[in-house]
Amino acid sequence: MKRYEVLADEIAQSIHSGVMKPGDRLPSVRQASANRAVSPSTVFEAYYLLEARGLIRARERSGYYVIDRAKPLLPEPEISSGPDGGSTSVDVSNLVFEVLESARARDVVPFGSAFPSPLLFPLQRLARSMASSVRAMDPWNTVDDLTPGNAGLRRQVALRYLADGLHVHTDEIVITNGALEALNLCLEAVARPGDCVIIESPTFYAALQALERIGLSAIEVPTHPREGIDLDALALALERHQPKACWLMTNFQNPLGSLMSDEKKKAVVEMLAAHEVPLIEDDVYGELYFGSKRPVSAKAFDTRGMVMHCSSFSKSLAPGYRIGWAAAGKFTRDVSRLKLTTTLSASAPAQAALADYLEKGGYDKHLRQLRHVLAAQQSAMIQAVVRHFPRGTKATRPAGGYFLWIELPGNVNTLQIHRQALSLGISIAPGPMFSARRAFTNCLRLNYGHPWDARAEAAITTLGQLVSASI
Repeated sequence: MKRYEVLADEIAQSIHSGVMKPGDRLPSVRQASANRAVSPSTVFEAYYLLEARGLIRARERSGYYVIDRAKPLLPEPEISSGPDGGSTSVDVSNLVFEVLESARARDVVPFGSAFPSPLLFPLQRLARSMASSVRAMDPWNTVDDLTPGNAGLRRQVALRYLADGLHVHTDEIVITNGALEALNLCLEAVARPGDCVIIESPTFYAALQALERIGLSAIEVPTHPREGIDLDALALALERHQPKACWLMTNFQNPLGSLMSDEKKKAVVEMLAAHEVPLIEDDVYGELYFGSKRPVSAKAFDTRGMVMHCSSFSKSLAPGYRIGWAAAGKFTRDVSRLKLTTTLSASAPAQAALADYLEKGGYDKHLRQLRHVLAAQQSAMIQAVVRHFPRGTKATRPAGGYFLWIELPGNVNTLQIHRQALSLGISIAPGPMFSARRAFTNCLRLNYGHPWDARAEAAITTLGQLVSASI
């Protein structure tokens, strides 16, 4: 156990035992550093961890305080009814484009956005890496690295896997234009128009758009807001249909924020392998965990090369660089050929810049700071929803990522709420955009990846009023 984890556990014990009471102020970082004979960074890490656990909260220019755990928390939603198990054609793109376009304007409060604030990323440090790496770039690399990508970057990605206990060879890694291209290439490698693909319900809308574009049918499987996909329903879908792939988000699923246990991930991999169905694993939020260690991927349990693990740096480091990858297992050759015949290569300067940044270190420090900010902003948003949304509202409490899933009482139509809120300068992501069947009409997704300020608080107040008026 690391020193900051030991310190965090000691403080947590003091809180649980009542030695430190709700409202008590924790020692300043300087005081705690001196009293405990540890570095200030160790104290910061301990406080970040305690904040992520929901035990303390930072107050601007004031310090850290013990949270009053007696304050009411919203109940968490349950997926009480799911799809009927049949396959469904997909037609969601118009709705998705409508919502995404509304979230792009800077004068709109971006609760409906798919991205965290760009101000959270070390853009100046990345710019320096871009400048130095481009100056040092071997001209032949612009040709040699076309597909599957920059050798140095693929090595750094392989080292990230190794740090998480996975042995992924660099030859298995294909660099792509963001994770979305990686996911689409993996899907095209195993499915053809008219085929069926298993997805979660609700699911990431880009998965629906990918199925719609290729002409695939969706087999929607119920997914729990905390625990992930329903294994019994998955087994039934595999028996009833002959799916060509299964597309899942195992860590901090978008939109629910659910986190599958290691046991469930292992069971999913084994179940799919028994039916010879490849798993396309979308793991773009895996680095944004609030606990003490990164959750493992389903690929960690893959022994047959049937898991195509896709991720990127877009959500954790460099959103505008559009650099992702696929560790595609036995399908690597197919994915690489598709990449070669479509977009050929991701940006060579962007790949070189990220390779340089990762080689020089600092990524893990940045990630720790990013997780701290996201955990604090989640806590602030949840408390605001508690204050301003009507009785009967339910909300998830994800252990990572930057999305809340809200289930509203009564017959609230979140498509109507979306349009009303947009007229007032607030964007949200209504539930129907996450379902091929346009289900979840009383649900919405909120993004807490942007700074929490008076403008955000006022927007939640307004949303609460719109919801209350529609009940």
